[in-house]
Amino acid sequence: MICTVIQNKTAAQIEEILQHVEMAEIRLDRCSLTDSETETCFESDVPLVATCRVSEVMASDPSLSEIKAASLCEERLCRAIKAGARYVDVEVEAPKYMSKRVRSCAQENGTVFIKSFHDFSGTGSREELKSVVEKCLHIGADIVKIVTTARTADEAERVLSLYDEFAPENLIAFSMGDAGRESRMQCLAKGAPYTYAALTEEDAAAPGQWSAAEMSSALYGGRRFIDATLTIPSSKSFAQRAIIAAALASGVSRLSGYSACGDNESAISVARSLGAEVREDGSCLEIKGIAAEPGCLEINSLHTGESGLLTRLMIPLLPVLSTSPVRITGDRTLLGRPMKGAGEMMSCFGISLESESDDCRIPLTVSGPVRTGQTEISGKHGSQLISGLLMSLPLAGKYSKITVKDPKSIPYMFITLDVMKKFGVKAGSEMQGGNDFMESGGDWSLCDEIIFKIRPGQRYRAADFAIEGDWSSAANFLVAGAVFGKVTLEGLDTTSLQADLSVMDILMEAGASLSQTGGNTGPVTVQRAPLTAFTVDASNCPDLFPIISVLAAFCQGTSRISGVGRLAHKESDRGKAILDMLHRMGVEARTDGDVLEIEGHSLTSRLLEGRLLKGGRYTSCHDHRMVMALKVAELGADGPVVIDDTECVAKSFPTFFELFGKL
Repeated sequence: MICTVIQNKTAAQIEEILQHVEMAEIRLDRCSLTDSETETCFESDVPLVATCRVSEVMASDPSLSEIKAASLCEERLCRAIKAGARYVDVEVEAPKYMSKRVRSCAQENGTVFIKSFHDFSGTGSREELKSVVEKCLHIGADIVKIVTTARTADEAERVLSLYDEFAPENLIAFSMGDAGRESRMQCLAKGAPYTYAALTEEDAAAPGQWSAAEMSSALYGGRRFIDATLTIPSSKSFAQRAIIAAALASGVSRLSGYSACGDNESAISVARSLGAEVREDGSCLEIKGIAAEPGCLEINSLHTGESGLLTRLMIPLLPVLSTSPVRITGDRTLLGRPMKGAGEMMSCFGISLESESDDCRIPLTVSGPVRTGQTEISGKHGSQLISGLLMSLPLAGKYSKITVKDPKSIPYMFITLDVMKKFGVKAGSEMQGGNDFMESGGDWSLCDEIIFKIRPGQRYRAADFAIEGDWSSAANFLVAGAVFGKVTLEGLDTTSLQADLSVMDILMEAGASLSQTGGNTGPVTVQRAPLTAFTVDASNCPDLFPIISVLAAFCQGTSRISGVGRLAHKESDRGKAILDMLHRMGVEARTDGDVLEIEGHSLTSRLLEGRLLKGGRYTSCHDHRMVMALKVAELGADGPVVIDDTECVAKSFPTFFELFGKL
């Protein structure tokens, strides 16, 4: 990315400039800003570097001692950090006590700490330059900036050769002077997070510096970056659970914020098959429930469409509700997806599953009666059947206690409990784990056991329920904004229980610029910033795998995403589908046990090195999430990405292409 240096400007001028740059360095030693103006400036969504050189402050006021000048610089930089500066730059010549305090402030506030070295007299030997980088890294620099004066092309190349020794994402190295001019661009090709340019030719801070307009033209040509405001559809995780709960309730429930999709429509069909009356009025559903109690139905068959969640919710519910065995049928990809572990888990509760296939595929017949009591089960096959048990066992006549060992997709179980509570049905829960879990304050990924305590004889009651926006759908547009421009999303709740809210944490770790206005349900904005590799355990949010794999392809360095084992029995063998997609697009990727490792390169590096992703014909494997990931990847491809089956996106997000077109 191009960081525009802003100096000798007023607060009003800076505000105007920030409307037109992708990132900027604010020279606090050369811009006369009040404390409040500094704070306002660094609240910007534009990634900003705060710089304040001790030598410059002393030069502007010769009466200041080094101690006083350093104190002023420290105060200004820490104020910028606390206001939201993405980066803070401290020169190697700065007093150690000042540097240490600024670094500590940066660490406390999540700001990237840059240690910078400038040689205006020439370029040292390669070993001397390496020594400077190593020293800066040793004292805690996140990024080392090396800028020397090059008199020859060889000297400029010497500086660039540092990228052969150090991780590019941790280094900004180029040369000043006419001989070093091209190195300012070439450092981006090597993988530097960003480079520097002057606001205009007249504003150049050093010899050989490009103007921002000139560099942008050379780097991006006519490339356009996305900029859009979109409203995200409702969460099908919440919608399907709420529809079924409303169908089981006594009275009339009203579900607002509803968005139609294949899986949600299947849930409505199931509700009607159970005997509920459903009226659709735009984004509102009105559902008159059946006042469910044990043995209240006698049905022989139930069709669950293509929804794995809906199927797994109904498997434990049907033996409680129906006096006779029920045959469950489905469509399309659901027919090829084994209900792995379902037979073993259900047998613990006296529920029998009969399938024509050896690996328990749809169609299958489910029958009871249901056995309650104390039961220990494995959660390694996911949360959906457990969610079905949580919804069904409160209706039964006896107390139940379920101990889930090695739980997966934990957030979805708590979504189920949350929806149940809205409809008057409660279950107690207790998460347990080792010392790491206790010290983390309850990190889901460190939980190794959950105990659910379920009081019998409960009944669902009608409720008015607002369905929140879908983070699974939002993730695709958030990644698009983080890599290719700017996107603002409406309709989301950042206090949500949805597992895919984790995309926000992943983007922040990667370095994306994120902000929210108007409280927890206000618009969320993400925009381009230098992106670096991330490490995440996606076991609890497996639906994010396709899109964060695309994100990783544009994050400099090696990203590691664990939880691949959760992907084998999605709408496709999603782990294999992702790996095939990445390889065909020219991205180095591999699996190591349960971990997907992806070698990423920044968008600017890909542009300069001719390493954009490869367009062409791709298969979605009839998987809606692969379709969305492929379309986002197309934004960084060298040609169109043609997908064999795009209609499958209607399963979860039928308006995806309409919204994507607005980018």
